[in-house]
Amino acid sequence: MGAKKNFVLDTNVILHDYKCIYNFQENDIYLPIVVLEELDKFKKGNEEINYNARQFARELDQISDNDFFNKGASLGEDLGKLFIVMSQAPSEALKQAFIEKTPDHRILAVTENLQISDKKTKTILVTKDINLRMKARALGLLSEDYFNDKISSKDIFEKDQEIFENIDSALIDRMYSTAAGVPIDSFEFKKDISPNQYFVLKSDRNTIMAKYDPNIESVVKVRKERSFGIEPRNSEQSFAMNALLDDNIKLVCITGKAGTGKTLLALAAALEKAHDYKQILLARPIVALANKDLGFLPGTEKEKISPYMQPLFDNLNVIKHQFANESREFNAINEMQQSGQLVIEALAFIRGRSLSDAYIIVDEAQNLTPHEIKTIITRAGENTKVVFTGDVQQIDQPYLDMLSNGLVYTIDKMKGQNIFAHVNLIKGERSYLSELASNLL
Repeated sequence: MGAKKNFVLDTNVILHDYKCIYNFQENDIYLPIVVLEELDKFKKGNEEINYNARQFARELDQISDNDFFNKGASLGEDLGKLFIVMSQAPSEALKQAFIEKTPDHRILAVTENLQISDKKTKTILVTKDINLRMKARALGLLSEDYFNDKISSKDIFEKDQEIFENIDSALIDRMYSTAAGVPIDSFEFKKDISPNQYFVLKSDRNTIMAKYDPNIESVVKVRKERSFGIEPRNSEQSFAMNALLDDNIKLVCITGKAGTGKTLLALAAALEKAHDYKQILLARPIVALANKDLGFLPGTEKEKISPYMQPLFDNLNVIKHQFANESREFNAINEMQQSGQLVIEALAFIRGRSLSDAYIIVDEAQNLTPHEIKTIITRAGENTKVVFTGDVQQIDQPYLDMLSNGLVYTIDKMKGQNIFAHVNLIKGERSYLSELASNLL
């Protein structure tokens, strides 16, 4: 346990995690009154930030009493206290540097005054706003991001597939000859792999795609499986397809840059498994452009979200157009759409639904917070499979990054579970032009 600290919280930290005040151990938390003013503006609405604003208000009401604004409130055993700080006058340096009296600058003034009044205790501003952190440092104030739900490393999203070389040829021969595979204890790398991890095994004369199946504690062969006309083009896609079709794997995360086939593979696998589920749900979060919400767009509710859902329809059309218009597969897709078995909608529209007996695909999951993904997963009922796809290098939410978004957080926390699999796609298969642009631009 280190020296006690004072933490000043920005509004965006609370909007990101309404229970954040309980994550600072024995340290005291200071909340500028302007933060409460800003939270009040977010209370109405159906988005995650609106929910968090309302929930935090309830948390505050539960821990506060009549003397709250004078003496603060205890956050619990082994935790610090929470104080509300009224607006304070900025120093000359702050006024000279930032002329406008914005909420951010009022938060800086609180941090600055606290640092001056309590010189024995380190004061740190916690904000997910990079620009505000830079402003704080320019004034000589300590500032940092909110780290509670950040993963420690992003290496897993940059490296290629695992390859184990110098494997005994006899072991690979056994894997080719039996579906039961080879017991994990037969391999020297047994301590280095996780349940449902995919890799390539190489000997001096043969190679095989494989995975560790925790249900039988064996390394088994991974076949290249075709689903609804879509055939994997490389080993990575074969791994992804295997995870998407495996009934024992209930949660799948597929990461990769644009053009690696994440969404197309997931949709093809879902259609292939349609007979095992009552419904296939495809969804993606709506991230408005230029800070404009859906109300800015013309048309009905369905017409407003249509541009955001178009990539999902595009992938569906790629699969449909592989078949003749009179084919069984083409008609099957149309029938699933007309009957409601196949639904493509904005993520906000499926949150309140029952998620039992469904194959759920959530695209662009890197734009979700850890709490949003948790909300989706915890609604999964019996015989439900959940698939998240996303590119962690293309995040459109201002307060999420490669280490804190819901997709990477889920992968980090779920690794090692028998019903979870993660496949990272590196090689682009859309076109040579797409691959070249992704790598060079």
